[in-house]
Amino acid sequence: MSYPEKFQGIAVLDHADYTHPKKVAFDPKPFHPSDIDIAIEACGVCGSDCHAANGGWGDKPKPLVVGHEVIGRVVKIGPNCTTGLKLGDRVGVGAQVLSCLECNRCKEDNEPYCPKFVTTYGQDYEDGYNSKGGYASHIRVHEHFVVPIPENIPSELAAPLLCGGLTVFSPLVRNGCGPGKKVGILGIGGIGHMGVIFAKALGAEVYAISRSSAKKEDAMKLGADHFIATKEEPTWAEDYFDTLDLVVICAGSLTDVDFTKLPKIMKVGGAIRSISIPEASQKLTLQPFGLVGVSIGNSALGSIKETKQLLKLVSEKDLKIWVETIPISEKGVQEAFERMDKGDVRYRFSLTDFDKEFGN
Repeated sequence: MSYPEKFQGIAVLDHADYTHPKKVAFDPKPFHPSDIDIAIEACGVCGSDCHAANGGWGDKPKPLVVGHEVIGRVVKIGPNCTTGLKLGDRVGVGAQVLSCLECNRCKEDNEPYCPKFVTTYGQDYEDGYNSKGGYASHIRVHEHFVVPIPENIPSELAAPLLCGGLTVFSPLVRNGCGPGKKVGILGIGGIGHMGVIFAKALGAEVYAISRSSAKKEDAMKLGADHFIATKEEPTWAEDYFDTLDLVVICAGSLTDVDFTKLPKIMKVGGAIRSISIPEASQKLTLQPFGLVGVSIGNSALGSIKETKQLLKLVSEKDLKIWVETIPISEKGVQEAFERMDKGDVRYRFSLTDFDKEFGN
């Protein structure tokens, strides 16, 4: 292929009209000696893409090219790269493209918590370049944030693992999910359905928690051992009192989570971890007395080490998340945004056919 001077992407040009993105050409960030260029072949659609595109996370510089669940092939390698990746390797990039790599947090595999975190799209690097994401022909990334993809995971199934999957996997493994543990996944959607699959694969007894029983059949197919419908079971907090070791909240919004009742179903010393980052206008109200004996917190993205652990688990156990594919184009991204807004997806979208749209 002739190497492009500019990359192409499907971009949001106006938050108020985010469901009508346009194909644009844009300058890639400067190429540094430890960078890798990737020709993209698939990209997952994450709920956070919609939050960023519609302005729910504030005004972002335009053109805004979202997407941070990227799968593609290595097409250029910087002279200082040491990870052993080769041209043509199939690799992935998640929601982080840079950190300082020198602080204690980075050295202890906590790169997402580094103060110099740069997200895959919509954030400025130190030189002022605003990052561009995976709804594009290519992406340019520091090699540390590029991971090899196991051969037996199809690209459209690998993509959602790199943000959505990792985001629920991290609090599971950091809070002891495994044999002998009772783990709740609250919110059976794009991320929550993966949480059920991973918690079961890690050996836990899994409780799927949702407002209604509409997703009960799906949850049981995904591997849940129990199902709690909080709006249909008035005594759920009493019925499951002192039951769970861990709950991971995967709901897109925290408004409907009853933090008065939820701590009651936790064992003493249990942990409630939310991965939800809702629109900036939302507020969380807690009654501190109800949290006695229970810890509650928010979990960020997982680390690169955890990304590799997750990919290994999915590969070795041949886990299959539920994904629908849409060919990337202006029309395809519009469809994805509109259907995401309606909740019309079971349970993740992956954009595909990048070669047809961009000629990679």
